Amino acid sequence: QVQLVESGGGLVQPGGSLRLSCAASRNIFSLNAMGWYRQAPGKERELVAAITSGGITNYADSVKGRFTISRDNAKNTLYLQMNSLKPEDTAVYYCNAEIVVVPKISNYYWGQGTQVSVSS
Repeated sequence: QVQLVESGGGLVQPGGSLRLSCAASRNIFSLNAMGWYRQAPGKERELVAAITSGGITNYADSVKGRFTISRDNAKNTLYLQMNSLKPEDTAVYYCNAEIVVVPKISNYYWGQGTQVSVSS
């Protein structure tokens, strides 16, 4: 069974930092584009940052200069380094990835979500 497992969320004070991780299960062929999304209470899910298999990145304007997305293809793992966190960054963060299960066959998968809370 293909899975994305997230970790690293928690409660942090404004100005603090957190690092999220998203690990894909081992029974896959490869990973294509990956991304982090977030959903705050009462709001729609939004893209935070994305990265292609070649390392090209894209960020939401609200996190540019504060968040950094990266990936370790050898470990099938995606990261999100979040610095200078603000209360408005509070949300459930989800990992998304296009996973190639076997050659030429891919699907999009979601992680279970990890809560990030920024509060004093």
